[in-house]
Amino acid sequence: MMSIDEMQDILNELAEELPPVFYKELNGGILLLPEAQLSKYARANDLYTLGEYRRSPGMGRYIVIFYGSFIALFGRRSDALMKQELRKTLRHEFTHHLESLAGEDGLEREDDEFMRNYLNL
Repeated sequence: MMSIDEMQDILNELAEELPPVFYKELNGGILLLPEAQLSKYARANDLYTLGEYRRSPGMGRYIVIFYGSFIALFGRRSDALMKQELRKTLRHEFTHHLESLAGEDGLEREDDEFMRNYLNL
């Protein structure tokens, strides 16, 4: 199982893959938190939040990645798979950031559609 320190190292490596312009106004950076984040919509402890893009007047714009959620979902899988999922999640959250800067919400609508499908609405 990948430790939180190992994941932080990989997250740093993945963040360096992205061009500097992606970081415009991301004043809070990228945070790796130790906890698992169960979605408030989870029906049977089966839906974890891997990452979030957050904006607030006090904290600004930042990305949160939940180490515990990755471990819950992928902890017994290979480090290569973990890195692949981490890359996918980081880029997903950066897409939210870039869309927010551009006044767009396409990915937010896709996420809402995923949740409606999950809830069978």
